[in-house]
Amino acid sequence: MIEQEDCPEVDEGEEDLLVSKRQRNLEKCCDCPIFLSDVRQQENDTNPLAPVLANLLIEFRRQKTQIQSLVSFLDNKTLEIRFLHELGSVLQSSVDLDEVLSVALTAITAGKGFGMNRAFLLLCDREEGVLKGYLGLGPRNMEEASQVWNEILQNDMDLQTLAQNFRLNKLSSERAKFHDVLEQLTIPLSNKDHIVVKALDGKRPIMVEGAFQHPDVPPELARLLGVDTFLLMPLISRNRRVGIIIADNCITHRTITEEDMHSLETFGFPVAFAIERASLYDKLQVELNRVTEAGKKLKEQQELIVRMENMALVGRITSSIAHSVRNPLMIIGGFARSMLKNSPASDPKRSFIESIVAETRQLEGVLDEILNYSDSLYPTRDYWDVNQLIETALRDTAGVLTTLGYTASYLPGYDLPPVYIDFKQLSYCLRTVLQNDVSGVGTDLIIAISSWSCDDTVVLRIEDRSRHISQAELDRLLVPFSETRDLGAGLGLALCKTMLEKQGIPFVAQADVHAGIRYIITLPTCKEEQP
Repeated sequence: MIEQEDCPEVDEGEEDLLVSKRQRNLEKCCDCPIFLSDVRQQENDTNPLAPVLANLLIEFRRQKTQIQSLVSFLDNKTLEIRFLHELGSVLQSSVDLDEVLSVALTAITAGKGFGMNRAFLLLCDREEGVLKGYLGLGPRNMEEASQVWNEILQNDMDLQTLAQNFRLNKLSSERAKFHDVLEQLTIPLSNKDHIVVKALDGKRPIMVEGAFQHPDVPPELARLLGVDTFLLMPLISRNRRVGIIIADNCITHRTITEEDMHSLETFGFPVAFAIERASLYDKLQVELNRVTEAGKKLKEQQELIVRMENMALVGRITSSIAHSVRNPLMIIGGFARSMLKNSPASDPKRSFIESIVAETRQLEGVLDEILNYSDSLYPTRDYWDVNQLIETALRDTAGVLTTLGYTASYLPGYDLPPVYIDFKQLSYCLRTVLQNDVSGVGTDLIIAISSWSCDDTVVLRIEDRSRHISQAELDRLLVPFSETRDLGAGLGLALCKTMLEKQGIPFVAQADVHAGIRYIITLPTCKEEQP
């Protein structure tokens, strides 16, 4: 063992060389000025071993340099293999197209990847027969490049983190930044003379140098890219043309070497396969959603057919019963009204005849509702004016409301569009809502109607603040025949709700013991919104 002062070539941190003489001779002595001076002195003294020693020293230095070069090469290849392994793991596990493309383009442009300045991805559209610009990544000028590179150095992110950060935060902005370039990167696959199509058909990367004078490079492509040298890397999966990547060093102008081409070519195979798989997965998801939606619609249609058959049966039964009852009822009512007309006021039987006439009129009203229910199974819709609808309902109910001491006011909305409804059924519903079991409390008996436009609908609101019932009582009125105190009570509102629901029209009935009753009917203005 020697001391630190005995060998000036041994630096701090290399104390192990002070112990191993052999290792010290191999690593330090051959480059030591003192040793080299001694070798030259031996040559001057005509020592016969001096030339041999000099030749051995030259050969040793050559082999040492070669070994160092091989070690550096192996280190680079080890890093490249680790990089490709990491990249392959991400590409094999992902079926999201945006994630695959983010990883691929980040790997090409990142310093921890292939270190290119800029990359454009063009994908094959087989239906249109063109190569179409899909995504670009990279800085547009030195200022932006410095900012991006400093950000990467400060955060010290690995490749996968860089790709995830790009996808979440920069994918949309990069698309927007290169939108003008990508729009012009549309190349017909039939143009076999185009340099990009040649690279794709040849399935081999092409290094383009002197692009502005190259015979196979269209001048508009050279001007669009703005660089004289760029690399075309085709993406081929199982002999199927997936797309092509155009990469360049527009900022640093670093030379793209043969080694870069081979590395990118090796990288292109898993990328092409991952892109194709992700595209097929997207198409599969679209088809699956389409089939699922079709199955859902088929099930809804089957349920609708069953409901329509049941409703048609109910309609036929109710219509048959109503028509069978109506004829004798009309005869009874007619005779009763005739007897009432001809009987004097002093006739003791007049009160009985009046009861018959009143009950007959009520039964006729029930029959009308039953027949209306039968008709409601088959609504006939068209475009109608809302104001005309409301004015018709107010005119038809004016007599009943006036008799009961009510007044009705209407506040129309501004510039209301036509609504897509069954006019007859909506008129019946409005009349029913306006005069449904009207028995207000107080002197100010007003039914207020208002309308307004909201998105693609027109909203009708009917308020009667003189009626004081609970929400539970109002809900029971929406169930057919739920009230049996009076024959037919509860059928009118229930029938309105059924009619409106069959037209896809929301019907909301709200009651408050103190605030009164509010009905809200939302009418569609578009045919497409109907089920």
